[in-house]
Amino acid sequence: LSVTSAEDPVVMSKIRQNLREKHARHVADLRAYYDAEIHSLKQQLEASHKAGSSEDLKKINENLADRCDQLDAALNEASARIKTLENKNNMLEKQVADWRERFHAASNASKVLQERIEEMRTNNKEKDNTISRLKSRLKDLEEAFEKAYKLSDSKNTRLKEESKMFQNLLGEYESLGKEHEIVKDTLNATENKLLDANTQISDLKRTISKLEAQLKQVEHENTLKLRH
Repeated sequence: LSVTSAEDPVVMSKIRQNLREKHARHVADLRAYYDAEIHSLKQQLEASHKAGSSEDLKKINENLADRCDQLDAALNEASARIKTLENKNNMLEKQVADWRERFHAASNASKVLQERIEEMRTNNKEKDNTISRLKSRLKDLEEAFEKAYKLSDSKNTRLKEESKMFQNLLGEYESLGKEHEIVKDTLNATENKLLDANTQISDLKRTISKLEAQLKQVEHENTLKLRH
């Protein structure tokens, strides 16, 4: 079974139905075989009753009774083994379903983290553009401040205003720079979570592959035992 086919409930239902039918056919074949053996032994017993002496008949009867007991014991053992293998198959199917659900949950979490990372990257790009514009504006203000400083002392008031604007802009730039660093740290942490989620997904895939291999092995053992 592949992971894709195992995710299809119709395929899994057909597989389980085929296994049950196969087991039923094997049990029916075994019972028919042993019933035929017993019937043949009974016929031999009846024939020996007609032709042999009482002592010979007693010995043959004992041998036939022992053979019947052996056949009954073999039939019971085969039925018990088939039941054990069916229970093991059911347990492995439940484990595969449980791991598949965990795999889907991890995949969904990974998608959510990926979307969040893309969103944060977009926001980070917008922040970078804003910082670039502020740097350009800051440079223009620095040049204007230098020109105004060289003009005249009569423009001292204007220079103070521009200096104040410059300080305000510088504070805004520093604030955005800090926010930018925080966004970068958050983005790095989210990327680490994504890596952990991808690692968990890989582990879940390997575990599902192992469980499917065990299920195939049990089915193979079941077929060999039933043939035996």
